[in-house]
Amino acid sequence: MVAAGVAVVTVVAGLGARAVADGAAAKYAGDALYTVLVCALVALCAPRTRPLAVAGAGLGISWAIEFLQLTGVPAELSRHGAVARLVLGSTFNAPDLLWYGVGAAAAWGVHTAAASRAPGPRASASR
Repeated sequence: MVAAGVAVVTVVAGLGARAVADGAAAKYAGDALYTVLVCALVALCAPRTRPLAVAGAGLGISWAIEFLQLTGVPAELSRHGAVARLVLGSTFNAPDLLWYGVGAAAAWGVHTAAASRAPGPRASASR
């Protein structure tokens, strides 16, 4: 359930970044937050997955979508709807790959911190 809350907060943060900033700052914040959102969705679908695996999956999905843009498929799908444009983008941009890494690292850090505070096998074994 925490992952769902993180996903909502991430979407709000992304929309907020676009509202208060423009240009490269808003674009690259959006790229990083896109990967944070993907990581939150991975954690939501597979809640017992370790933080590093969640971050790796989020980064891999983000990179796969970026590289898919080299094929022209997302651009074609974008012509048929705004949702496809938001999810898949339309134009490959190499610096996006770095910012997806920033988002994955941030998601890993937050997930790791949250997991260390959550009760689990280690916490109950130490009692």
